[in-house]
Amino acid sequence: MTEKMAATRRWIFLSCCIVCLLSACQLSQAQNRTFEIDYLGNTFVKDGKAFRYVSGSIHYMRVPKEYWRDRLEKMYAAGLDAIQFYIPWNYHEPEIGQYNFEGQRDFVQFIKLAQEVGLLVLIRAGPYICGEWEFGGFPAWLLRENPKMVLRKMDPTYIKYVDTWMDKLLPMLTPLMYENGGPILMVQIENEYGSFYTCDHDYMAHLRDKAREHLGPRALLYTTDGSGDGFLKCGTVPGAYVTVDFGNSFNPQKSFQPQRDYEPFGPLVNSEFYPGWLDHWGYPHSTVNLDVFSKALDLLLDYGANVNMYMFEGGTNFGFWNGADYDAAGSKSGSKNLKGANYAPYQAVPTSYDYDAPLTEAGDITDKYIAIRQVISKYKQLPSMPIPKNTTKTAYGKVEMSFMATVQDALQTLCPKGPIKSQYPLTMEAIGQWQGFVLYRHTLLGDTPSEPKTLDLSGVRDRAYLMINQVPQGIFDRNGQKTMNLTLKVNETIDILVENMGHIGFGSEMNNNSKGLISNVTFGGSILTGWSIFPLTVENFKPSSLSGIYRDKPFRNGNLTTPSFYVGKLHVPKEPSDTFLDMSAWGKGQNLIMSSSMINVGRYWPYVGPQVRLYVPKPFLAPSPTINYIIMFELEQAPCDTADKCTVEFVDQALINATPHKPNFEREETKFSRKRISV
Repeated sequence: MTEKMAATRRWIFLSCCIVCLLSACQLSQAQNRTFEIDYLGNTFVKDGKAFRYVSGSIHYMRVPKEYWRDRLEKMYAAGLDAIQFYIPWNYHEPEIGQYNFEGQRDFVQFIKLAQEVGLLVLIRAGPYICGEWEFGGFPAWLLRENPKMVLRKMDPTYIKYVDTWMDKLLPMLTPLMYENGGPILMVQIENEYGSFYTCDHDYMAHLRDKAREHLGPRALLYTTDGSGDGFLKCGTVPGAYVTVDFGNSFNPQKSFQPQRDYEPFGPLVNSEFYPGWLDHWGYPHSTVNLDVFSKALDLLLDYGANVNMYMFEGGTNFGFWNGADYDAAGSKSGSKNLKGANYAPYQAVPTSYDYDAPLTEAGDITDKYIAIRQVISKYKQLPSMPIPKNTTKTAYGKVEMSFMATVQDALQTLCPKGPIKSQYPLTMEAIGQWQGFVLYRHTLLGDTPSEPKTLDLSGVRDRAYLMINQVPQGIFDRNGQKTMNLTLKVNETIDILVENMGHIGFGSEMNNNSKGLISNVTFGGSILTGWSIFPLTVENFKPSSLSGIYRDKPFRNGNLTTPSFYVGKLHVPKEPSDTFLDMSAWGKGQNLIMSSSMINVGRYWPYVGPQVRLYVPKPFLAPSPTINYIIMFELEQAPCDTADKCTVEFVDQALINATPHKPNFEREETKFSRKRISV
């Protein structure tokens, strides 16, 4: 052996020893990391020392990945110790056994980034999450597998798929637990289960055991429920620490008493302390007074409580990811107190999830943020870092829009596999259409009616647009009108475009959550049979996807136009900035932007409100020479009688608090003509 070879071997041996020593040190450090409960001391204990956390909620799926660090650094600069977030099942398993944890869905990277910034993490792993998210996080394909299954209990079909999902998810969290060197302090079992009617203790025990199986004996598990014994009797499970949630309170002892009834000793925890509240289409934008919240937060921290603020950064329900509530009595926790209004039964959540949070939907610093930071500074030293700056907002101005095609013209593009044939209407879930739109088509056969008859769409979920030979006739809504008197002719084509406005994610009606047409359509009392059903993928629509121009404008009946696509071009001369899309003169629909890729920005409904403008973050746009195609899928009325009115405008300020108009059919009755016209 040469001296050179011997030296090389000695160097390799020495390197291996160093690597082994470093690994042993890291392992020792991980083993020395602990997060536990000191019941006698009424506190958490982290690495042997008493610990109290101040946390804030942020949802990785509602914030563009490119802005994760920006938002996390702002939360850290506010003095937060931790973040809390949900993991929505449907976001990661869009089809049975098909998983997606890449890009925007890479929550592991989000967790590691939080740790890098200096934040600890509280995980709400589900399988149910609520969060005003589509179907409360459940994949809609559950409804196809067994429409009669009962969610959130030991239903055999339900629990089979829950176990498969949890066996996939939980091992991804295990190496990220605090005791294993990661930032995750605790993992929540289910979510506010005490608010649901099933009250299946075996189900909660099953989820606890599943979490323990994967996360290990040292992992700290917890539950969260409303602060009332009526919630806690069903929402708790032995082996998971009991926490509560409530809004502004000037009497912490009273507010925490229900937790003390179930946890006589241990740290006090408010897992959802509300600096704001959610919105619904057609109702005023929710706000929580800054001074009142700051005072209540000060009292909680002075009382020694652990607090998570829900939300600290609300974000955006991009695409079709907004959820909905079903709450005929207006009884959703806190809704009466914070909004002072009674709701229609079905309540869809807007695209904006701003939540009146300390950080706006666009991640901007607010006065509420500054006030909260000041309160926190009374109880802990703030980071020495400056507060990160807000992102630049740019008003790009007006974009001229042009009519491209009616929904019927674009059917081959939107539904390339063609229609599904069925004797009777099928639900969206039955044909594998989990979100968005379906067009139902029927050709009238038989004798020509001599007088108007009633067309009955009582099974519409959630909103439908009736067209005869493409000419619009009216709107049907699950909260409003479901019938219409019409005179139809033999061989006329009846098209019913149905919008799924979001699966219900809160309340017992989650178990009655099918979309589309969920019952037969009748005309004059007779069931219409023989349907062609087109599941539509609006993201398929591209300015180059149509081979030619079918017509120069859509059909119109009164103020109602045939659901159609309109396209405009936005040129961004240099590096893009955040902006807001104003479509005040438009009716209702879906906005998409295509530059380097197709982005489904979200739903718009400016007349109904309170949201009027859509947040368009910088990553959605591309600089010149790339063209940003602005696509409007307008369902009701486009302002395009003249070219100068057929525009949208990009501005530099949000508008989510406009005066709302309730989306009831009485309002639409006066707005749209019901006169029957033909081509």
